[in-house]
Amino acid sequence: MTTTSIARPAAPAAPAAARPAPRWWADAGGAVAWVSLLAVTALWVANRGLQDAAGSWPDATTSLGRLTGLLASDLLLLQVLLMARVPLMERAFGQDRLARWHRWTGFTSFHLMVAHIVLITIGYAGAAHVDVPGELWDLVVDYPGMLLATAGTAALVMVVVTSMKRARRRLRYESWHLLHLYAYLGVGLALPHQIWTGTDFVNSPWSRAYWWTLYAAAAGAVIVYRLGVPAGRNWRHRLVVDRIVPEGPGLTSVYLRGRDLDRLPARAGQFFQWRFLDGPGWSRAHPYSLSATPHTGVLRITVKDLGDGSARVASLRPGTRALIEGPYGKLTGEHYRGGPVVMLACGIGVTPLLALLGELRYAPGQATLVYRARSEAEVAFRDEIDWLARQRGVRVVYLTGPRAREASWLPASAAAWTDAQALRRLVPHIAAADVYLCGPDAWTAAASAAARAAGASPEHIHTEQFAW
Repeated sequence: MTTTSIARPAAPAAPAAARPAPRWWADAGGAVAWVSLLAVTALWVANRGLQDAAGSWPDATTSLGRLTGLLASDLLLLQVLLMARVPLMERAFGQDRLARWHRWTGFTSFHLMVAHIVLITIGYAGAAHVDVPGELWDLVVDYPGMLLATAGTAALVMVVVTSMKRARRRLRYESWHLLHLYAYLGVGLALPHQIWTGTDFVNSPWSRAYWWTLYAAAAGAVIVYRLGVPAGRNWRHRLVVDRIVPEGPGLTSVYLRGRDLDRLPARAGQFFQWRFLDGPGWSRAHPYSLSATPHTGVLRITVKDLGDGSARVASLRPGTRALIEGPYGKLTGEHYRGGPVVMLACGIGVTPLLALLGELRYAPGQATLVYRARSEAEVAFRDEIDWLARQRGVRVVYLTGPRAREASWLPASAAAWTDAQALRRLVPHIAAADVYLCGPDAWTAAASAAARAAGASPEHIHTEQFAW
């Protein structure tokens, strides 16, 4: 393995630690979401929603259809905001929580949208004394904006179907990510019909003000943070591949250079979405964490060959242009209080933790790295880790071998201990430490549970799963 002083700074080169996002940011974000749903319901009530719901069965059905449609629209726009990469929301919640809420609001919005279509069609058919299929056809063909809404609904159905667990297991992340972008087309086509025909939009200036504001916020966030900011950063920094370094079996590091990288607002522990302009397939984004501190004038990512897009990384050539979106994630040093710090890594999950070890301002003897791998051959960055042990006093524990038991973070050699007992033996001071974890989902869950059982405070256990 080749290592350089760029990947191994002799002292933390990071700027002074950023202050953590205030806790009230998350509380305020959740409150805004609930207030938006209450506002939609209040506007429905103000527009005779309750009176109509207490009337004849066609009026009641139509009124409930209006309410489910309004709630579906509100959640759909909130869903767009959740994944618009707004920095304040990223810092307050983290990518994994935003992704979970995005998925929940997406499925809930879809179910409400289906209820809206069914209830409105039945209500209109009852009022007109016609059959339901005929009324549905008339709604789609004759009402303004409904053909667009039908096309938008079809796009959203495709996104929902490909977001189900069974479908996601069959799709590459890159393909799923590309298909998921059709959600923006679905939102853009499905919602405008209420501008032209929606009772709660046409008859109420307050409703129009609310919906136009929400539309503008969602569209503005996407334009600024999903398009404008990445375009500006790529134009400014102009990243290119500097060199490719094999790190071990199926493991490759990519070093990248660019302009003004000291002004790229990246921190150790974060990840970018990467696109390498090396030929067909460049449009598919790949999420890779920084594997070295980003404050050295060079960026480094390390990729494990899992097939598909990741296998192409080893064949990249120096000079290949790279496009980035990010940085994303809150597994950063902003949570570090100073004093003891414990890093629990499994497999390729060592990469963001290695970057953090290069950035955090700990004293010699205060940092411990526990590195879990299936075999000695799969231990990556051994030279670099040994350098950190010599130069910065990092205590390193390697745990290799097959898994001890189901749902355990330990190897078979430690099977005599419980997960928590082993962690207390390996890191006696864990209760006083900041604990950072990164690895496969099941392993991280087991290691996090062990850290809590060993006495670590939940608020000082830091992890962020890559969720999609």
